[in-house]
Amino acid sequence: MENFEYAAPTKVIFGKDAELKVGKEIASRGYTKVMLVFGGTYLKETGVLDKIHNSLTDSNIAYVDFGGVVPNPRLEHCKEGLKIAKNENVDILLGVGGGSALDTAKAIAYGLANDFDLEDLFLGKVTTDKIAPVAGISTLAGTGSETSNSTVVTLETKEYGILKRSYNHDCARPLFAIMNPELTYTLPEYQTCSGAADIMFHTMERYMTLAKNVDLIDRVSEGILVSVKEAAIKVKNNPYDYEGRATLMWAGSLSHNGLTGTGRINDFPVHKLGHELSAMFDATHGASITAVWSSWAKYVYKSIPNKFARFAVKVMGVEENFDDINDTCMRGIEAFDDWCHKISMPTTITELLGFTPTEKQIEEMANKAAATGGGRICLIRPLYPEDIIQIYKHAL
Repeated sequence: MENFEYAAPTKVIFGKDAELKVGKEIASRGYTKVMLVFGGTYLKETGVLDKIHNSLTDSNIAYVDFGGVVPNPRLEHCKEGLKIAKNENVDILLGVGGGSALDTAKAIAYGLANDFDLEDLFLGKVTTDKIAPVAGISTLAGTGSETSNSTVVTLETKEYGILKRSYNHDCARPLFAIMNPELTYTLPEYQTCSGAADIMFHTMERYMTLAKNVDLIDRVSEGILVSVKEAAIKVKNNPYDYEGRATLMWAGSLSHNGLTGTGRINDFPVHKLGHELSAMFDATHGASITAVWSSWAKYVYKSIPNKFARFAVKVMGVEENFDDINDTCMRGIEAFDDWCHKISMPTTITELLGFTPTEKQIEEMANKAAATGGGRICLIRPLYPEDIIQIYKHAL
């Protein structure tokens, strides 16, 4: 095991009607004015926003609504929210929705607590350990942002064009996370399944490691992966399956709160490949990763064949070929692709986008992905731009 530090300070309030407790939870911490950060019309149409407003009012908490969050949240929108939060003297941010709402709230909170331009934070020009208080109410299971230290935004730069970048620090872990699986019942199937895929990759990218003697967390990871694999099918077949929804929602947090990364070092190469697809084509996050995963896996699996074979057997239920470990690995990769198709997720870039990117676009994505690691990514097997180009091309 590698040495590690693990922080999980977020209080989780889980279950039916949990969102009704938000006012008391904020009041108990001494805050008086909250900005609600959300997107779309779902919260208003379902009455969830009214419930939150009423809970806040009952606890004498003033609030200001900030809507308009979109998938792959934009930094410019975060800056608009920051101006409003400052003018309104907001003292806590509450993201309501999925990862986009939570990450927008976190970005605004970074802006409230610091003097720098937010763009510099996400471009790696500055760092900080200061953030205004953040909390969350989840209405989508997937990113795990409600308990993670991660903040991901899309920014348009003069120098680099459109980028999707993250800033990770434990100060960004929300104070509390309210999770009611019932709030995910009416999500579109594509969003539900994309979220389930994201949960899988948050676990798998930590699981696929060079670290040895990490069997404890490997078994925890395998339990999460098998549970999510099964729950996603159940929920696709019956959107109102409470236990399936609850499994996905809790797994989303467990997969990305840092637990499954303890004792190992990871750099999330497949996420980085998918981020470039999301940035250039505004593709849905989870689906952008399923589109490139098997191409990446086939390119790198021989660097850690024992781990890929274990994944095939323990998670995907493949019968082990004791005479040919490569065969076991490949059938595990194929089994995962089959699962993706069962939940209507793409396994190629063309399937994801509906068209094939140009050579120039592929090269641009490869260079930008490599740049996130200083010219190369992937600890399992170093991937330079020329390697990433081949992975993208094989994923077409």
